[in-house]
Amino acid sequence: MTSSARNSMTAVLGGVGYVATHVSRPGVIHQVGMMQRIVLGEYNGESSKRATFLHSALLKAGINAELSPNIRAEIWKKYVFIVGLSAVTTAMRSTLGPIRTNAQTRAYFFDVMREAVAVGRAQGVDLPQDYADDRMRFADTLPEDMTSSMHHDLDRGQRLEVNWLSGGVVQLGRKVGVATPANRAICDILALQAEGRKVA
Repeated sequence: MTSSARNSMTAVLGGVGYVATHVSRPGVIHQVGMMQRIVLGEYNGESSKRATFLHSALLKAGINAELSPNIRAEIWKKYVFIVGLSAVTTAMRSTLGPIRTNAQTRAYFFDVMREAVAVGRAQGVDLPQDYADDRMRFADTLPEDMTSSMHHDLDRGQRLEVNWLSGGVVQLGRKVGVATPANRAICDILALQAEGRKVA
């Protein structure tokens, strides 16, 4: 890791937010459901004054907040599921219910997440080897009509996050020698929509 990268990681507090939203119109974020959870922590695992201050402030505001000694792993845990959910709901133009009940699409959903787990582990992230199985069990608890913000963006002709989600898995996988064909296919399928519809 370069000195500039180390400096960036000490300057920035790591965090993960769990809240279901989409942009209902320009400047308006629409929250779906009541989920409000934030996990935060220092990248070096230490308990700092700023982390404990923010954690306390969030709790006082009524938000379910947690301090983590391994925020990098927490970020990857969210990344694995968001990559999978965004990939399949957007590429398949479907909500979660039909995807998880069809054997073929369910297997593909699992493969997308399994690749992300493999890449994270190859990067040294503390993820269980069977974490994709855990996320599939989690997916089975979610509403049938659940979708992803990227799926909403596709419907609205907006720019997609595919290059940072599945595309990120592909790029990082290339660096550590992990094959990512399922995520590469998502990038190829959505390539023509990735930049959104051009407005004349």
